[in-house]
Amino acid sequence: MFKNSHKKISKCKQLRSLLESNELGFILEAHNGISASIVESAGFKGIWGSGLAMSAQFGVRDSNEASWTQVVDMLEFMSDATSIPILLDGDTGYGNFNNMRRLVVKLEQRDIAGVCIEDKQFPKTNSFIDGNKQPLADIDEFCGKIKAGKDSQSDDDFSIVARVEALIAGWGLNEALKRAEAYRQAGADGILIHSKLSRPDEILAFAKEWAGRSPLVIVPTKYYSTPTDAFRKAGINLVIWANHLIRSSVHEMEKTSRAIFDSESLADVEDKIASVDHIFQLQGADELSQAQDRYLVQKSDIHAVILAASRGSELRELTHDKPKAMISIGGKTLLGRLMDGLKKAGINKSTVIAGYKAEAINLLGIEKCINEDYEKGDELQTLICAEESFNDDMLILYSDLLFREYILRDLIETDGEVVIIVDSALDNPNITGSPDYAYCSKNDDRSPFMQDVTLTQLSSSADASEKKPSGYWIGMMRVRKQGREWIEAALEELKSAANFNELTLPDLLNHLIEQGKPIHVHYIDGHWLDVNSLDDIDRASDFTK
Repeated sequence: MFKNSHKKISKCKQLRSLLESNELGFILEAHNGISASIVESAGFKGIWGSGLAMSAQFGVRDSNEASWTQVVDMLEFMSDATSIPILLDGDTGYGNFNNMRRLVVKLEQRDIAGVCIEDKQFPKTNSFIDGNKQPLADIDEFCGKIKAGKDSQSDDDFSIVARVEALIAGWGLNEALKRAEAYRQAGADGILIHSKLSRPDEILAFAKEWAGRSPLVIVPTKYYSTPTDAFRKAGINLVIWANHLIRSSVHEMEKTSRAIFDSESLADVEDKIASVDHIFQLQGADELSQAQDRYLVQKSDIHAVILAASRGSELRELTHDKPKAMISIGGKTLLGRLMDGLKKAGINKSTVIAGYKAEAINLLGIEKCINEDYEKGDELQTLICAEESFNDDMLILYSDLLFREYILRDLIETDGEVVIIVDSALDNPNITGSPDYAYCSKNDDRSPFMQDVTLTQLSSSADASEKKPSGYWIGMMRVRKQGREWIEAALEELKSAANFNELTLPDLLNHLIEQGKPIHVHYIDGHWLDVNSLDDIDRASDFTK
């Protein structure tokens, strides 16, 4: 359903209100449906349908190389996607007075609120390319074009803004004022005065002489460092930020494409770009809901159990008043980042087992249980505190993990009653502390197909056997119904062991292996780290950028 289907105030009235308001208004460039939706989502009350930006997204020059029908077709998508008005950068009107008449009719049919035309000759050239060599249109001919447009509009509030290029062409202030007044008398609803100087002197001088005869519009692309209050004091009505979305998108697309080409992988960029779900939202929430039901695999009701009882003594003063899980990495806590990753994967139920400075764990949306004896025991003694939260589909993981989103997604999609993630990159520089070496039935052959691999042993030493380890367990496991039963039975058995308070999750997994329970392995190749020491903080900050 299009966003403008329930509009109360017409888009033409909205634009007219912006132009005539005593308060300085702002509109931002957009060049297609999704960028228009982004402009509205950001809070802007209007959109500039930039000729430069639209020609760029077509991959052609800003010299009327895109036909006006192609531009109008794109405007239709932009208008359908938004409920705020669009002012089209209509170049010279795409021809003479007759072209202008037809343009206005077609714009109104697509619910476009107004058009800005400039007093140059067709075909136009961008104002910042040899502006002083560009001839200007005859004043009387341009006034006729304005009159033809006004006579053709069916909505009295449709706006035609006349853009004066005299300052760009080097003809001076008097010529600019002369032309602006002629265009006002011809029926223009506003005047856009343009300058290519890096200072606003010409614009402010024009505004002073113009003295509010009709709405005044500016495009401060070149004099962008001017304080906005200077425009307010000068009596400007509307500021156009003219080309910044197309420029920022080009910068990011170049950056992303280089990263993908260099790495031959998506792993390092996927978390840094807009999610597919966010694209769906920009395309329309109603459609998104239907598309998710039809196309996305429905995830099980997974419950996460997160071990967060330890202080992290090697982090020294950073954990003086909080547990390791609550230290900040790049402005967000470790546990907060973990929760964000779980939610992105559709996991909204989490039990956090706290211990040291438990009161500092105060995130919303979690269930918290407390291991009061965290100083006397190790990981299994912490885990049993959450037995009541065990689920037939759950994750068990450490709270100090940072990882790329695909790792959790792949774990969720891997078959097995108990599945762990093993990093086969034994030369991973991010591995610090005392890693858990994983010995597996098969080493990672980097196959694109899912391997059937099981764990044979976890060890704190790479010398546990003559066999070279297959990788590192990263501290994350998926447990389904039968696996839950195995773990609950194993915990009950291990409670009676004299050294129970010294046992860890690797001890639990080794116990299951000794009982003949299959622990399935999903291999990854880096793209994760845990935080154990002060040296890890810098690595973690770089990882989250």
